[in-house]
Amino acid sequence: MELPVTAGVDGSPESMAAAEWAAETASRRNLPLRLLQVWEWLPSNPHFPLGPEQQRHWAENRLRTTEREIAGSRPGLEVSAEQVPGVPAGLLLRAAAEAELLALGSHGLGTVNGFLYGSVGLQVIARAERPVVLVRAPRVPESESRGVVVLGLDFRLPCDPLIAFAFDEAASRKSALHVVHVWNQHLAYGYAVSPIGPGLVTELQGEQVQALARFLGPWRDAYPGVEVVEHVLHGSVGRDLTEAGAAADLLVVGRRRHGRGVGGHIGHVTHGVLHHAPCPVAVVPHD
Repeated sequence: MELPVTAGVDGSPESMAAAEWAAETASRRNLPLRLLQVWEWLPSNPHFPLGPEQQRHWAENRLRTTEREIAGSRPGLEVSAEQVPGVPAGLLLRAAAEAELLALGSHGLGTVNGFLYGSVGLQVIARAERPVVLVRAPRVPESESRGVVVLGLDFRLPCDPLIAFAFDEAASRKSALHVVHVWNQHLAYGYAVSPIGPGLVTELQGEQVQALARFLGPWRDAYPGVEVVEHVLHGSVGRDLTEAGAAADLLVVGRRRHGRGVGGHIGHVTHGVLHHAPCPVAVVPHD
C-alpha cells in the first residue's frame, strides 16, 4: 500500500511551512499528501479566546483553506485533509506510523513552541517509527533550492535506514549529498582521555577520512546518480552539524530506538540540532 506524506496543520505559519514542504516532497516522490489537524480545545491559549465550537470551526476553516491552496497550486497532487479531535501526541504518533514521513512546524531558533511546545513534539520524535521532519517559517521556497542535503553520520554505528533516507532525498531532489562525520578524542576514547597533540590529530583525521570513504563505497554504487561530498571534521558534533545545515535544503540526523517509550529522550546532538539548525531537519529512527 502506498503511504502518504503527512503534515500536521494547526493554522500557525510554521505548520503552513510544514504543509508546503510536505506537498513538495509528496510531488517529488509521486505520493499522496495528507493534511492532519489534531484539534484540542485550549481554554488558556490567548490566541484562541473563543469557545470550543468557535475554535473548532476556525481551525477547520484554516485546514480547508490550506487544502484548497495546495491542491490549486499542484493539480497533479492527490491531497486529503482531516480534522481529528483528541490528544495531539498520540494521534500524531499514529499518523506517523501510517505515513512515509511526518512533517511538523517548528518555531524560531532556540525555542520550542507550536507542535514542539512542551513535550508533544519531543514525544512524537522520540517515539515515532517513521521519519519526522521539523520545518521552520519562513521557509526557503523550492525555487530557491540550494541543491544540498546534509547527512550527519557516525559510521561506527549501524544506521542503514538513516543513510537510505538521506540518499533517497538527495536522489529525488537531484541534489548533492554532503555527508558530515564529526569526531573528537572524547568520542573515540572517552571523556577521561587527555587532550591529544596536533600531530596525532592529523594522523587520526586521515584515518577517519579513509574509513568514511570505505564505508560509503557501497552506497555510492547503489546511488550512482547522487553526488556525494564527504566532510570529516574534528570538533563539536552539534555545532558542526548546525553550521552545515545553514547552507542546506535539508539536514538528516538519526535517533536510536533504544528507550523509545521514555519521555522525550532523543539524544543531545539531535536535540541541539532541532533547536538551532535553520533548515528543515529530518529525524530518522534506526536500531
